[in-house]
Amino acid sequence: MGWTRTASEVVHRGPFITLTRDSVIRPDGSSGTYEHITVNSAVRVVALDDHGRVVLVEDDFYLHQRRVLHLPGGGRGGQEPQEAALRELEEETGLVAGTLRPLGMIHLLPAATIATTHLFLATDLRPGTIHRDDTEIGMTVHWWKLSEAVDAVRAGRITEAGSVAALLLAAAASGG
Repeated sequence: MGWTRTASEVVHRGPFITLTRDSVIRPDGSSGTYEHITVNSAVRVVALDDHGRVVLVEDDFYLHQRRVLHLPGGGRGGQEPQEAALRELEEETGLVAGTLRPLGMIHLLPAATIATTHLFLATDLRPGTIHRDDTEIGMTVHWWKLSEAVDAVRAGRITEAGSVAALLLAAAASGG
């Protein structure tokens, strides 16, 4: 592979993130350090109804200091990706999917973390129960045509990486 870790030190460990600093020998043979984070892997769900509409959620993002429009999803919390996708969809939107199909998987920041985001297409939707946590109190639900959501990606209105990738993959899979 080219890189060799010679030592590792946890610089910070919190409830959601761990920062580690490794001493390394780089592929060119020089010594250095490499900092990386450990965060939970995640899921994003394109929930598509029989009318070609997708459900989006909008929520306050502290670091961005604004509301962000994105697909339902979140951390896996130790669950298999499919289980987490179904859980997150219902928790955030009150929808239960009868069918869940994988769209793919992405590495959001491969130079900084090994965390992945699994992307799914949910169909055969029926009502369930919303179970939002304290950080999602102001979350709102919106229904958009899939084509409108893809246009919003192109226009920079939807920018969350997992949502961007999942919407484009869903549109490609549906021929749109």
